Amino acid sequence: MVSARRSFEGTLPIASLRRLGEALAGTDGEVSFALDFGRDDLGTSYVDVRASAPLTLICQRSLEPFVLPVAVQTRLGLISQERDEAGLPPDCEPLLVAEDGRLRPADVIEDELLLALPLVPVNPDSRLPDEVTSPDPAQDHAESERSENPFAVLRELKK
Repeated sequence: MVSARRSFEGTLPIASLRRLGEALAGTDGEVSFALDFGRDDLGTSYVDVRASAPLTLICQRSLEPFVLPVAVQTRLGLISQERDEAGLPPDCEPLLVAEDGRLRPADVIEDELLLALPLVPVNPDSRLPDEVTSPDPAQDHAESERSENPFAVLRELKK
């Protein structure tokens, strides 16, 4: 694929990506992808990965599902041994390929989407519940009494 500078484009159902599906709240939709194989000026084999998908996650603020549009664009330097990683250009992430040089494009796409998932998914349109954000009137009254004179306790001790 590298020598022939092959390119692939297409879609995959999100449901077919098992590991990604386990991290999601739902597996509806499709991943659009493009893979471009090649060799750079220094002779480094690479694959450019572009993928985008609407991923359904659980908002950790509201605990409601929401759809997060995820887009990935990265260059992966193809290496056969871990020590080859040091020779990659700075704009390449390493991708260790099997000894026979084969890789499964669906696995590469799935790995990149998994890496793009947020550690703590939060819907940008969500708000904290009113119970959390509205002040408790009884607590406010008690705090205002305490804050009227912080030295009142000391005055009582002095007597």
